[in-house]
Amino acid sequence: MPYTAEGPRPKWTSDELRARIPGWGVDLDPADRPAYPKQRFDPAATGAHWELPEQQPETYPRERSIEHGRLTPVFGTAQPLHGVSGAIRRLAYRRYSEGRAAHWLLLILGDRVEAIGSHVRSLFTTRPDNPITQTGVLSEARRHGLASRLRSPRADVRHQWLDPLLVAGPWLLAGWVVLRTARRLFTRS
Repeated sequence: MPYTAEGPRPKWTSDELRARIPGWGVDLDPADRPAYPKQRFDPAATGAHWELPEQQPETYPRERSIEHGRLTPVFGTAQPLHGVSGAIRRLAYRRYSEGRAAHWLLLILGDRVEAIGSHVRSLFTTRPDNPITQTGVLSEARRHGLASRLRSPRADVRHQWLDPLLVAGPWLLAGWVVLRTARRLFTRS
């Protein structure tokens, strides 16, 4: 049973395991284990005074896997889901099991949508993102980037053609939208 003060109940006794598995239980004697004091089960020493921890209040609906009947007693609230990326993540948790690829692909899509949204929001600040310095593209020329790609069995060599699209694509798209909007505004006036 999860979230209880006592440890899990063993399925087999020590004698059954010793009969089934040669050498099983050689470290049962605490004198044979140097880490024994840390492994000792002593609820009084930990300060745990509960069987099941008190449930943290859910101030807004939290995402949870469809495999679980309820939330864990304590959960993070620092980054609440928001916007389009939050809707995509909620869909992943509401509709698909964690064992399905669709669940994880939707979570990755939500992350990418959040990253693109962050880049677009940075354009409207006094310090927008700088893709030249923040992506490490300058270190490719300074730190033997081409040689390391051609003479080593790096795993990223197979998809390196895709990197410029993923890095520069959102910036080019944002620039295109800004130019198009500016042209429309100037032609109307």
